[in-house]
Amino acid sequence: MNIESTPTRRALVTGGSGAIGAAICRRLAADGLHVIVHANSHLASAQSLCDELQNSGGSAQAVQFDVTDSNATQTTLEALLEDGPIQVLVNNAGIHDDAVFPGMQRQQWHRVIDVSLHGFFNVTQPLSMPMIRSRWGRIISISSIAGLTGNRGQTNYAAAKGALHAASKSLALELATRGITVNAVAPGIISSDMTKDVFDSTAIANLVPMKRAGKPEEVAALVGFLASDSAAYITGQVISVNGGMA
Repeated sequence: MNIESTPTRRALVTGGSGAIGAAICRRLAADGLHVIVHANSHLASAQSLCDELQNSGGSAQAVQFDVTDSNATQTTLEALLEDGPIQVLVNNAGIHDDAVFPGMQRQQWHRVIDVSLHGFFNVTQPLSMPMIRSRWGRIISISSIAGLTGNRGQTNYAAAKGALHAASKSLALELATRGITVNAVAPGIISSDMTKDVFDSTAIANLVPMKRAGKPEEVAALVGFLASDSAAYITGQVISVNGGMA
């Protein structure tokens, strides 16, 4: 009897070589997906992660493009789509450039918005129609508690992440009948190079009811679930991973 094998689903993780991005890549690879690890300027780190995933029995490749450059993004994605649809997209690329609002420079505002919000459009829009044709997809955007509660010195970052929440909810409505879910994951304080010099143990104890920072793997666990068949009825949600922070 001839049994047709199911093609391996492919996942693109933007900003895939950072602490949270790498943990997500590891989780998705362990779950059997072919993982496309995106980098902007740190291609060597993305390739090193791919080597790690392959050595562990996973399937991965590295790509490099600037998510704020719509033409470069389009060109790279078109090349990737020649091998079939990318059915899992994790919009993880993001930056912060903090300053109190009265002293914030125009460039600080635009750069943060460009990466998180315009990057969301530049990557997600070209992948949406191939996803629709396949009648299955998962779009997951990594946000922040700042997009829910706000944060001093991060008006630009909070604005970008809050807009991601609204975009995800609207897109979820558009794609709900196509077998495609759209959700956002909003981490709180997560252990990484980005946070280690910002929050000491005292600050974390004061801010987080669980009295500790989260682990990148704990964010990745939620992303892995949302990317799975088991999460087919969860869409349009913003889910926090924050140790109980209000």
